[in-house]
Amino acid sequence: MPDIKHFDPDTALETVVRLFWRQGVASTGIQDVVAATGLNRSSLYATFGGKQELYRAALRRYVEQRSEPAFRRLAEDERGLPAIADFFTGLIEARCSGEYARWGCMVSNAHAGAEHSDSEVRAVLDRHHQQLRDAMHAALVTADAQGQLSAGCDLGACADLLALLAYGVNLRSRAGADARDLGRTVTAALASLGGPAAP
Repeated sequence: MPDIKHFDPDTALETVVRLFWRQGVASTGIQDVVAATGLNRSSLYATFGGKQELYRAALRRYVEQRSEPAFRRLAEDERGLPAIADFFTGLIEARCSGEYARWGCMVSNAHAGAEHSDSEVRAVLDRHHQQLRDAMHAALVTADAQGQLSAGCDLGACADLLALLAYGVNLRSRAGADARDLGRTVTAALASLGGPAAP
């Protein structure tokens, strides 16, 4: 008879996302996963594979459910720089308050940790970066068309700058940076593009 799962793999994976996101891979053992999910090792291994396979699945889920929707909203927003300002306002709020405060971003955490040495993880990180950069670029194209940018702005370079700024917000917030200080930095960055007052 086929093995019948007596648990919801989707629910279990969401629990694992939160565990790896909060603690990181190096600080999370398989026993931590067992304790957090309430599942035994054999069920975890049979469904997801070992710890590294489980981490890869968790990282992909994080990107698909948390990062990509935010990038789509930004890219499709027709307000230009105000949309970018709102993106950063939401990012700072999520990183500095609420349920996930001081967890940083699972992707940024992976960039800063040893996780990126795994080629499959690195591919997810590279794709995420390209999507973030592309969303920023789309918003800047809209801003430029509406006359919101300083003359001569290099849209590609500005998109790279804003993507790096997002990583900086993620990493500094995990280290305890004050939301107001992060907001002032974002405001200065957007002002340098010729934009309105931001967060």
